[in-house]
Order: sequence, then C-alpha cells, then structure tokens
Amino acid sequence: MIKRSVVNFFQIASLLMLLVAVALLAAITTMHFAIHGAEVQVPSLKGMTVSEARSETAGLGLNLNVDNRYYSGDVAAGHILTQSPAPGAVVRREWQVRVSESLGPQKVDVPDTVGLQERVAALQLRRAGLEVGTTARLPYPNAAEGTVIAQDPPAHAQDIAQPTINLLVVAPDDEIPDGYVMPDLVGMPIVSAETALTKVGIKAATPTYVSVPVGPIGTGDAPPILPVKPGSVTAQTPAAGARVDQNTMVNLTVAK
Repeated sequence: MIKRSVVNFFQIASLLMLLVAVALLAAITTMHFAIHGAEVQVPSLKGMTVSEARSETAGLGLNLNVDNRYYSGDVAAGHILTQSPAPGAVVRREWQVRVSESLGPQKVDVPDTVGLQERVAALQLRRAGLEVGTTARLPYPNAAEGTVIAQDPPAHAQDIAQPTINLLVVAPDDEIPDGYVMPDLVGMPIVSAETALTKVGIKAATPTYVSVPVGPIGTGDAPPILPVKPGSVTAQTPAAGARVDQNTMVNLTVAK
C-alpha cells in the first residue's frame, strides 16, 4: 500500500513538472513572438522620393524624418540621399528613420553679404534660395554694429554642400566675442602665427613640417619664383575667412 502511494506521488509530481514545463515553454514562445512580431527590417530608401519613402516606412510602422537637405549632382531633387539606420537593420515598430533629401545640383549663386547689415544679408540670402546658418558675433572697430564682416561659404562658391550660409557679424564693443574670423597665416613665420592665435585664445595643433622643393629660377621674361622661407606657414586649416572660436583646433603646415 505504501509502495503504491509512493508511485502515485511520483507520477503526480512528474505530471506537475511536465505541466510547468509546457506552461513555461508556451510563455517563452508567446514572448518570442510578441517581441519579434514588433520588429521590422529597415528598407533601402536611397533614390526614392520623399513621399515614396514615407509611404514605404509607414507601411512597416516606422516614422520618417527628413533631417537635412544637401545639393547633389548624382541624386535628383526630392529623392533620398542617405538614411539612418542602414538598410537591413532590425528595429522596433515606431522607430524613427532619419534621411537626408537631395536638392539636386547647386543652381544658386551665393551672394556677397560682406558689408551688409545682418537683416539685409538675411533677406539677400532668402531671395537666392539660401538660409542663414550659424551667426557669430565679434567686436570689430572698423565697421558699424550689425555689419556682416565674413561669410562661409564665400560669395560665388561652387559645390557647396548645404543651402546655408554662416555669418560673422559686428557686435557692440563691450560684448564678449563668440567667434573670430580666421586670419590668413600663410607666409608668416610659425612663431608669429602661433602668437597671433594665442592672443585671441585659439588653439593650434603641433605644426606639420614638410620639405618644400625649390622651384625653377625662371627663364626669359618670366619673373623668378622666390623660395619659401624655412619656418614659414605654407598651408592652414581652417582657411582664411572661416569662422573659428576657442573650441577650434587650427592645423598649420610649415616649411622645413
């Protein structure tokens, strides 16, 4: 009798363990489908129109956001240039897919806003189909407050990436500057160039020294080409006229 009770106990325990295992397996399977059922694969959107891409992503439960617009000679205006996440990435539904839209080839001529008042400069840019990007302000004694003293990209620039122009505007004399115009350091001795940058708090990386070949002296009526002086700056980044601030690292190339 006791032996039969023991057998029955183990049979019941085994049955209960089996039921628990089945329930656990069912829960795991349900969770798996719940999780993976909410995941989708990001489609390739490059080359689509924005409306086509929006329709494609909406059908998968994804949100499309046009982050930037760039000029492109390869992708027609209104079509997708880049996307993030990349095609094939697996994300959850309602995920945001960020894309950049092509504006087609650059057809606008960048106006010259230097010397104009800030409001007039902004109006000129809008008329040309461009927008004001970052506006930096710098006390400058040789121009009236609010005058544009530099722009980036410069006037009539070609192959610009975005339809935005950054401006450097004259601030009141008592205002703390939030930017500077990058000076032309090419041809200056490296010591003088670094001193000029240090005076306004701009940091310069360790200079890169390169050997500069001596050019031909010149023949006939051609003027002689003067050799580059050792220790003088031969190239700089950022270029002269660009907006810089205390966070900008200037890289200088110097002749040996």
